[in-house]
Amino acid sequence: MLVPESIREFLRCRILRPLLRLLRGGVTPRRLAWSLALGIVIGINPSVGITTLLVVLLAWMFGLSQVASQIGAHVMTPLHLLLFLPFVQLGVHLFHTRRLPLSRQQLEHLSHHPWRLIRDIWQWEWHALIVWAALAAIVMPLLAIYIRRALVLLMRRHRTLLRSRPVLDSSSD
Repeated sequence: MLVPESIREFLRCRILRPLLRLLRGGVTPRRLAWSLALGIVIGINPSVGITTLLVVLLAWMFGLSQVASQIGAHVMTPLHLLLFLPFVQLGVHLFHTRRLPLSRQQLEHLSHHPWRLIRDIWQWEWHALIVWAALAAIVMPLLAIYIRRALVLLMRRHRTLLRSRPVLDSSSD
């Protein structure tokens, strides 16, 4: 077994079952797929602190599932952290801007120039967001297509999971 049973049960109870219940409750696989794709794409954006608000706003604007969009965004948190610097570095490369200060000496120098530091951070962030937006425009429709296919398969394979109750852990009493 590659994944321990406790993790499988967590994924089943906290992610799979809520998504399948949304499907059972009338959300179409297509709408659910777009909701998840939106959450996933927003979940990896290179900004800090606006992911949840952005997902709420965009899911509401497009009439998508808030629950599914939030699941998609929050599942991507580890990947968000891993992709933050690559998005910034790609923005630096594409827009030919000042490199990120990665050495102690460079950071100390910038700390003595706070306005320049704020301007540089804003510029790095803005360029990283442009790179992310271009990537998101390509990736989101592809994700929606493949997620929809996966959801249809899940619905067929896990009809009983929709009706089953989660296993209660007696050690949590």
